[in-house]
Amino acid sequence: MESALTAFASDLNLPPGSGPLAAYEARVAAGLLSRDPEQAKAATRLDRLWRELPGYHPVVRRPKPKGLFGGLKARLGLEGGAPEAPRPRGVYMVGQVGRGKTMLMDLFFELAPVEHKMRVHFHRFMQDVHKRLHDMKRAHPELTDPIPPLAHAIAQEAWLLCFDEFQVNDIADAMVLGRLFEYLFADGVVVVATSNTEPQDLFQNRPGADAFRPFIAIIQREVDTVVLDSPRDYRRGGMRGMTTWIVPPGPDAVQELDSIFMRLADGAPIRPVTLEVMGRKLVATVAAGPVARFTFADLCGRPLGAGDYLALATRFPALVLEDIPRLGPDNFDVARRFIVLVDTLYEQKVKLFGSAEDQPDAIYQKGEGAQAFERTASRLEEMQSAAYLDLPHLS
Repeated sequence: MESALTAFASDLNLPPGSGPLAAYEARVAAGLLSRDPEQAKAATRLDRLWRELPGYHPVVRRPKPKGLFGGLKARLGLEGGAPEAPRPRGVYMVGQVGRGKTMLMDLFFELAPVEHKMRVHFHRFMQDVHKRLHDMKRAHPELTDPIPPLAHAIAQEAWLLCFDEFQVNDIADAMVLGRLFEYLFADGVVVVATSNTEPQDLFQNRPGADAFRPFIAIIQREVDTVVLDSPRDYRRGGMRGMTTWIVPPGPDAVQELDSIFMRLADGAPIRPVTLEVMGRKLVATVAAGPVARFTFADLCGRPLGAGDYLALATRFPALVLEDIPRLGPDNFDVARRFIVLVDTLYEQKVKLFGSAEDQPDAIYQKGEGAQAFERTASRLEEMQSAAYLDLPHLS
C-alpha cells in the first residue's frame, strides 16, 4: 500500500515551483479529476494568491485600535503611513456540498510557499480559541482583554490560516470573531476558507446577528469571495458501480483499493490527519480530502472506542479498510470493536470500502456476541447498496 500511495502523492511529477492551478490541470490531464469550469476558476484565484505569497512576510506592528475597525485601518496604512508590505487578499470559496472546495484548498495549502501555515476545520479552530481564552483569563486575571494577545500568538504560529467548513452557528463564536479577526488581519494573517454559506449570510436571522455584522464587513473587505456554482455534486452518485467489499485480501485487492482511494480522493493531496479525541490524538496516516485508509489492525486491533470511531466518521465521508479477517471465540474484543466501528460508520452514512477474508455474514459466526454480529453483517450488506451509497454523509 505505501509504495503505491507514495507514487500517487508525488504531485504527478510537477516541476518545481508549480502552483495550485498547474496541480489542478495535471490531475485533469491524468484523469484523476473531471474538468469543471467552476473549479478551474477557483484554482486560478488560488494560484494568484500563491504567486503573491513569496514576496510577502507580515511585519507585526500592534496599533492601538480606535473602535472595531481602527486597528485594522492603522495596520493597513489607512491611518498614518503605509505598512512595509501589503497583505495579499485571502480567498473565501463558497458552494454547495461536493463541489470540490476542500480539494482545491488542500492543493493550495500543500503548495503554499509559507513556513508557518495551518489548515484546520473551523469548528475545531474555534474550540481551541475558546479554550485558550479561558486559560489566559485564569493564568492572567489582571488581563482585561485577552483577544489581542491571543490573536498575536496565533499570528506567530501561522500567518497563513486555511479554514475548512467556515460556518458560524454559536453565539459565543459570533461574539468573539469580529475582534479576533480584526487583530489577526492587523498582524498580517492571510486567510483562505471554504464554506457552504456566503459571508453576508453567516449567522443571519439569529439573536445577536446585528452585533455580528462588523465581522461580515471585515471578511468582505479583506477576503475575495469565489462562488463555485457547479451543478454537479462530486460526492454523491459517483460511488455507484464501485466495488465496496473485495474478497480475498492480497495484491489484487490492494491494487483495487489503491484505485478506489484515489478516485475518492478526487485529486486531493495525501497527508496525515490528526484528530483530537478527549485529549488524545488519533492519527489517520493515509488521508486525502474526504477519505482515509486504514488496516483492520489499525482500527480494531488496538484499544480504540466509540469516541475514536465517531471522530473518524464525522471527519471522513469515506473509509478504506484493508485486511478484515475472519473472527472467532478467541478474539471477541476485536469483534466487539468492529461491531462498534461498523455501527458508527453506518449511523454517520460513511461509505466503507474494504478487503476481507469472507463475505460479511461469514466474518464472525462463532463466539461471544456472534448473534449480535448478525445485525452488523446486515448493515455491511446494506452499505454496499446503491441506495446507501447515494446517502449524504452526516458530518
